[in-house]
Amino acid sequence: MILPKVRDPRLVTVRRGGTLTDADHRLLALWAAACAEHVLPLFEAVRPDDTRPREAIEAARAWTRGELAMMQARAAGGHAMGAARDLHGAARHAAYAAGQAACVAHVAAHDLGAAAYAIKAARAARSGDQSRAAGAAECRWQRAQLPAAIRELVLDDQRARNDICWSVFEC
Repeated sequence: MILPKVRDPRLVTVRRGGTLTDADHRLLALWAAACAEHVLPLFEAVRPDDTRPREAIEAARAWTRGELAMMQARAAGGHAMGAARDLHGAARHAAYAAGQAACVAHVAAHDLGAAAYAIKAARAARSGDQSRAAGAAECRWQRAQLPAAIRELVLDDQRARNDICWSVFEC
């Protein structure tokens, strides 16, 4: 579970009654795509011929450029998550990260889903004490990628939703 029961109006677009601008919505999608792409090799090492997660990341980016409809991006996200279903560990989490990134086009709050699953993938790729350190390093890398325009929004949302995102944002 990554979405709150009550939606934060800052993550709802203006046309749907929230305060999120289209420009910031696109930035959230691009950041989510970067988070997912950063761990995508963990999936591709296991399933090199399955392009669904990579296609989902590209769908998120294409949506931000106005080249793909929201429904198509969301569908690509679902296909990426389908690629995860019979996997476990890092590969599974990496595919879910890609799926969540594409779904940001539909619901902006999926941005933290992409980030959280990417952190889970980094953790799962390591064992023991190295697991937590890898997750913290991934979290810090993600934060370094945040555009200034959405930085405070994302950091505040991470604090608010950390508990429902497996407490991965403690870095």
